[in-house]
Amino acid sequence: MNLNALDLNLVRVLDALLRERSVTRAGEQIGLSQPAVSAALNRLRHALNDQLFVRRGNEMVPTPRAESLAEPVRVALREIERVFQPAKDFDPAGLERTFTFMGADFFSMLLMPPLAARIAAVAPGVSFRFLDSASGDVSRLLQEDQIDVALERPLEVSDWVSSTPLFGSPFAIIAAKDNAAIRQAGIAEGERLPIDLFCQLPHAIRSIDGSMSGFTDEALDKIGRTRRVSLALPHFQAVALAVAHGLYLAAIPRQFAVVAAKSLPIAVYEAPFPIPSPAVRMYWHARHDDEEPHRWIRSRILETVEALGFRDFEGAESTGSQG
Repeated sequence: MNLNALDLNLVRVLDALLRERSVTRAGEQIGLSQPAVSAALNRLRHALNDQLFVRRGNEMVPTPRAESLAEPVRVALREIERVFQPAKDFDPAGLERTFTFMGADFFSMLLMPPLAARIAAVAPGVSFRFLDSASGDVSRLLQEDQIDVALERPLEVSDWVSSTPLFGSPFAIIAAKDNAAIRQAGIAEGERLPIDLFCQLPHAIRSIDGSMSGFTDEALDKIGRTRRVSLALPHFQAVALAVAHGLYLAAIPRQFAVVAAKSLPIAVYEAPFPIPSPAVRMYWHARHDDEEPHRWIRSRILETVEALGFRDFEGAESTGSQG
């Protein structure tokens, strides 16, 4: 096709139609009348030699050619907007923006409340959304701007994803305060659990995909031992609650264990063997590397992590997303 004949507004119409699947809603999104959108669609069909959309009831269903254009068109429009965005002095007090993060409930419970309070004091127009780790592939969500930041264990991501380490978090073992087997073994809170008892008791695990194994099982395998995982749950808080009211043991991040022990009847113990795991990292799309509001919110995350003392636990082995 002749790019010289392509009107940038046609690209905006195509993007809106791909998002809304409706001529009327697409027009409302970009400020065009329904006839204007229909005329633009006809021009696109002629330029690309494809129907692009076929009607099914009240919905416009994209053809395979249109679907293949969805992501490149979205990326191209974002880059054009970024290039022509006027430079101005950044003032957090005047920022009106919603930031979307993704991670485990470790972060939604321990990081977000103090971070939100810190931000509200200087940027009242900023809002937050927090998605669970199970929401989808980090690279895809960053590429589509569905999330601004992911707080996750080290991941295999695209080369356009930027990241920085946040902190390491050693595993701690938790059990109910009245766990009869531990009490009969004479093990006091904070002491190391015997390996035989550790492997004998049932375990609960935080698992976002339903897997019944994690870093702990990999470490056990290296010393020729196994444990019995009887319960897999998607959140650390659910694991802590199950432990508090059952016979389970669980290996969870020490920072989370310390906080949970303040409100739940659980005791914290040392693992009978080293459980190494990767440090948690912060991920974002490289196109936001130098974007001032994005740089500002990333800095506030790092400051809050520092203020919470998460790095004070890094002396032992560090943890990832499931134990």
